[in-house]
Amino acid sequence: MANYEVRLSGSGGQGLILAGIILARAAVIEKRRVTQTQSYGPESRGGYSRADVIISDDEIFFPEATNFNCLLALTQEACDVYLFDLRENGILIIDTTFVKNLALAAENTFELPFTDIAQEKLGSPISTNIMSLAFLVKITGIVKEESLKQSIAETVKPAFVELNHKAMEIGFELARKYKQ
Repeated sequence: MANYEVRLSGSGGQGLILAGIILARAAVIEKRRVTQTQSYGPESRGGYSRADVIISDDEIFFPEATNFNCLLALTQEACDVYLFDLRENGILIIDTTFVKNLALAAENTFELPFTDIAQEKLGSPISTNIMSLAFLVKITGIVKEESLKQSIAETVKPAFVELNHKAMEIGFELARKYKQ
């Protein structure tokens, strides 16, 4: 497989850096080559935040994603800034809770209100990151479901494993509806 580039983007406090670490660890579990980089604004909450993950079976020569196969945008600003770095037939996943205007719809665009769904089904938006990551994993097939589950269990605090596994299952279920 050639390099598969993923950018997870939104604002600080949405857990996207954690989601990037979880995705990278899932790839390591599968003995794949991976890089994970992150960037965030000076504010811990509300400023921009992004995590790039590159997964490959070959050597990776540059650690940051520059031409994404998949872009997850949880905020309007993230969508506006990073959309034009998505490959021509790349996959765009947006959270319509916060992304209201799509300047250019990619052919493979998935629009779901992830934050609203997390609030409704889990009682809090805190696991939106894991739900949307699971959706991305199921849609792209970039790592196996079992690897993602194991990575979550190894990465998040023990008190939050069950909640995040529930969020993961909801994300997988949402993706199954699209794949039918």
